[in-house]
Amino acid sequence: MFKNALRILALGIFVWPSICLAAQVPHELAGFTLGAKIMNYKDRIKPNSVLPVRYLESLKEVETKDMRGYKTGLVTYATCLVPPKIVRLKFKYADSSRTFYDQLLKRFKARFGEPEEYRGDPFHIVVAWKWAFRDENNNDISLILQHNTRDEEEKQGNSIKMTMWNLLNKEVRCFEEAHPEAAASEQSGFQYDKTRPIDWEHFIPH
Repeated sequence: MFKNALRILALGIFVWPSICLAAQVPHELAGFTLGAKIMNYKDRIKPNSVLPVRYLESLKEVETKDMRGYKTGLVTYATCLVPPKIVRLKFKYADSSRTFYDQLLKRFKARFGEPEEYRGDPFHIVVAWKWAFRDENNNDISLILQHNTRDEEEKQGNSIKMTMWNLLNKEVRCFEEAHPEAAASEQSGFQYDKTRPIDWEHFIPH
């Protein structure tokens, strides 16, 4: 599963439906900048909250300190690369209303153009729009604005996620080169045998 997660992230930039070569490409949110050194923000994060990202242990997530207008903030940074740099920002807005989301979406479209892809569900319980950009330095950046009405698997409210995929991709390669045993361990682990008959009782609660 570790290796699969790495592959998914490594290939992420190649499965976008399109990339907008926009004059105005977003890099910064609430004072945090993608690609910047995480230590530049040591006075704005909670150092005791650092946790590794599951299956991608070289990536770390840290909570931000309280920010006006935001309920929560998570900053993901790469640690195999030197110096550690921010690869993703995941913030939740303090205003969880659909009205706020619609107003924000209107302003996003005015600044960045129409989104490339709808990422929500067909019933609009989760509404999510995605933009994809490439800046003048060939950085590939995705932006997802989401509203969640009541899905129990997702945090309710309004959230935004920005990712610098080329930097995250470099981190994946760096980790694989530094830890080849991780791939070897994955290959030697449990393998699902698709040739065996399906034991449906094994998959149904009793």
